[in-house]
Amino acid sequence: MELRTVRLTDDIVLRPATTADAGALARAYDHSRDHLGPWEPVRPPEFFTAAGQLAGLQVYEQERAEGLRARWLLWDESAPGAGEGGGPVVAGGITLSNIAGGPFRSANLGYWMHVAYAGRGIATSAVTAVCAAADADLGLHRLEAGTLLHNAASQRVLAKCGFKEFGLAPSYLHINGAWRDHRLFQRLLNDRAPAAN
Repeated sequence: MELRTVRLTDDIVLRPATTADAGALARAYDHSRDHLGPWEPVRPPEFFTAAGQLAGLQVYEQERAEGLRARWLLWDESAPGAGEGGGPVVAGGITLSNIAGGPFRSANLGYWMHVAYAGRGIATSAVTAVCAAADADLGLHRLEAGTLLHNAASQRVLAKCGFKEFGLAPSYLHINGAWRDHRLFQRLLNDRAPAAN
């Protein structure tokens, strides 16, 4: 599965994730730990280390090769001195998981933003770009996303990107230490018949 790099603004680039990103990704998650905590599963301490992120990225590489997952990171190229070693900073990430072909042609969309970049409209631009890639590059028909009931910010992003609410899922995901209800959203990308597999 080939994924493209997309420039979203003069400073922000959406680039496919690689194992070389482990250190910068660990720093971004560590800086945003308190910000992300209410919206994510409880993370073990090693998740916030370069080694922990490398292990996760290695699993991702295998899933990408099998066509099951696509993952991009948002990079701020305007802050070249902010990252360790003088590199750009990871401003967030977006993933398509559970990618299915055949007559379903669907995937689950998830995203997160570094605390310093939240509320700037970057997530909306990134979700829009990934929807376009899911349609044009991956040949998908539909994307699904879920939010906690009170996550109004994510619900606004999804609405701006053309997602429509279609249901409520009780005890859907284990988030911040408990099974949480979620609102479910979907976006239909096209009405093409699926390509023969």
